[in-house]
Amino acid sequence: MSGSASELARRLGMFAEAACREYLSNGHRFGNYWMVGDVRNTRGRSMHVRLKAVGGKAAGKWVDEQSGEYGDLLDVIEQSCGLVDFREVADEARRFLSMPLPPPQLPPQPLGSHRQPAATRGSPDAARRLFAMSHPIAGTLAERYLAGRGILLSTHERALRFHPGCYYRDLVTGETRTLPALIAAVTSLDGRITGLQRTYLSSGLDPSGKVGKAPVADPRRSLGHLLGNGIWLGQQSGAPVMAAGEGFETMASLRTVMPALPLAAATSANHLAGLIFPPGCRRLYIAADADAAGRHGIERLSQRAGEAGILALVLRPQLGDFNDDLRHLGQAHLAAWLRDQLVPEDARLFLPPG
Repeated sequence: MSGSASELARRLGMFAEAACREYLSNGHRFGNYWMVGDVRNTRGRSMHVRLKAVGGKAAGKWVDEQSGEYGDLLDVIEQSCGLVDFREVADEARRFLSMPLPPPQLPPQPLGSHRQPAATRGSPDAARRLFAMSHPIAGTLAERYLAGRGILLSTHERALRFHPGCYYRDLVTGETRTLPALIAAVTSLDGRITGLQRTYLSSGLDPSGKVGKAPVADPRRSLGHLLGNGIWLGQQSGAPVMAAGEGFETMASLRTVMPALPLAAATSANHLAGLIFPPGCRRLYIAADADAAGRHGIERLSQRAGEAGILALVLRPQLGDFNDDLRHLGQAHLAAWLRDQLVPEDARLFLPPG
């Protein structure tokens, strides 16, 4: 049984409508075509997929009349699932076709002459491609998830995107699936994406009626080059005052209360310790959690800030972290709690009056 790209595409074409219902679920059938917005499963009618071979034209071929893109059902799997190399695309195609997976030592093969070269798994290129495949968060599960956590951010935050079917592999069982995900870009100070963090989401509501994290072993995963970089919310350089912390939701909670303060989430304690300071920074607020896990990162970052002539001040929550404070105590209470920890000049500048 051949495992080549052309053979997999041909077999997918034999089940073109079923594949469209699986990977282009926001579309619908119209005659011999499946109509959808684009290859990333956006609602609309610009893209059409041929469901049955006609006049020598193969089933499964598609074209997007608006963008000019075209391809086969392997491209659909790649783009709609947010995959970044051929091995992942082929594995997902075989799963759909109930074909056996190849031995793990088989090398990846090119998708075809009209496709871009595959990005190395876990690389910054892979992160940039996945981010480009994703959508703005407005009106998506990602926006509802954040709102359920009390986090109210502008839909124009450039670091945040949503992917409706992001690839997830169970590291223990090897099982693969696609899940909706909040995508947060990790960038360098010049704004270039070097990595990203995926928060996998449940497609349904939790008992409280909110969108929660997906019921998987590790619903939050990162890829790319993270050390020294961060998930930036707001201005990345030239700001004399900024805040940094370990977790995205911690920093997004502070962003909800202080929307004018530039913030960076380093994604882990070790990465927090190595965060690169933007030029012109004079004062750095470091968001702490109540647990002891991040103390090393805070201490190391404070030391490095002092060596760079930057005043480092630690912000401490009342509960476990600032998202706990935001959800359980409320935005006004959190603002009042922070007011006593900020330099008075910064409190007047970044916090609402009161």
